[in-house]
Amino acid sequence: MRTLVSILALAAAASAFAAPEAPVFTQAGAEAYTFDTGVLQGGLRAEGKAIGLRPLVHTPTGTNLEGHAAGIMSHYRVFTANKRYGNGAWDWPSTSRLLPGGAVEVRWAAEKGRPFEMTAVYRWAAPDTLDLTTSVTAKEDLKAFESFLASYFPKTFPAATVCVKDGPEGKPVFRTTPESAGVWQAFPRDAAAVALIQDGRWKIEPNPVDWAVRDELYAPMIIRRNPDTGVCAVFMAPREDSFGVMNPCEGETHFSCYFNQIGRDVKAGETVSARARLVVRPLAKDEEALALYDAYLRELAAP
Repeated sequence: MRTLVSILALAAAASAFAAPEAPVFTQAGAEAYTFDTGVLQGGLRAEGKAIGLRPLVHTPTGTNLEGHAAGIMSHYRVFTANKRYGNGAWDWPSTSRLLPGGAVEVRWAAEKGRPFEMTAVYRWAAPDTLDLTTSVTAKEDLKAFESFLASYFPKTFPAATVCVKDGPEGKPVFRTTPESAGVWQAFPRDAAAVALIQDGRWKIEPNPVDWAVRDELYAPMIIRRNPDTGVCAVFMAPREDSFGVMNPCEGETHFSCYFNQIGRDVKAGETVSARARLVVRPLAKDEEALALYDAYLRELAAP
């Protein structure tokens, strides 16, 4: 009896100190979802379209983060070598479902001229933290496949900073993005990433982009900051999942930032995935984001 009582007491103590459950998405129509995490409030798949988070508000400060019809953490360009699949994945027909545990899965079926299936799973890791996993399953061999993840902000988030290697020791430093460095700026993971970015995919009409290649990444991490409230949108990804970070210069009216994801050949029948995280919170300085990134990598490495 004492053993049973001890076990019950330990179980009760453990439950009392257990981490709170992560927030969830709530169904708000056949193909749309809402959320209120206590820190962030808004919607996913507004009007049933694959446009990421829209709206998105940091409720403690009343800071609005979404500034474009395509939302935040939405799937835009999709490429293979020398080919772009339409304007963007947000225009493709898609379906969605609420998963057990409160995550949302978005699915784009393979179609003629688009020989792959894509899925995206949005899941809250904490009240201020959203995780996204994007997967592609090839129906035929895909060379140098890329999913280009996009986020758009209002003019109250005028500039981005990117975490790059500083000097020969490669220590992390956050670079600003002045117009003098180019209107459209690319921060590659390595030389192979530069070759991929410059293989011609961004020359395809309509709306080609001439990316100015800048410093090599220390980590795929980019920050958009509201200078009035201090609220930051911190985007991060494992190095193996994102081969570049892109953004326009300070003040350019897209007020956007992008991740180049996957960036490898995918064989027919193979499924590959890329992960990304968004943390929204006030930061006194950009360097505080390094601790967030280290914590993210520890989570991914945990059993």
